[in-house]
Amino acid sequence: MFTPKYPPQDTAPLGTTTAPTAHTPVPIQPTAPAPASAAPVSNRPTVQLTPASALALAAGGGAVVLVVGAVMVSLLLAVAITGVSVAVVAVVLRLLIKDLHKH
Repeated sequence: MFTPKYPPQDTAPLGTTTAPTAHTPVPIQPTAPAPASAAPVSNRPTVQLTPASALALAAGGGAVVLVVGAVMVSLLLAVAITGVSVAVVAVVLRLLIKDLHKH
């Protein structure tokens, strides 16, 4: 996936036309095209999952989901507790200010 992809080499015949030169021209012999090579073999190892490794992978994924879920619930709980405590403080301050204005 991250290996560079190179374009195929030119397959045009070599030397079909020549420019006139001052010395004796040498006849150009057409060369036979190179045989097509087979598809390159990948050097990467293949991954084969056995039933035990598939079970371990599923258990690891489940553990990650449980840990992320616990963190998210604890963050939500922290926000809820903070909101309730701010609301209680606001009510107490309002009562104190109202009581201060009466006396």
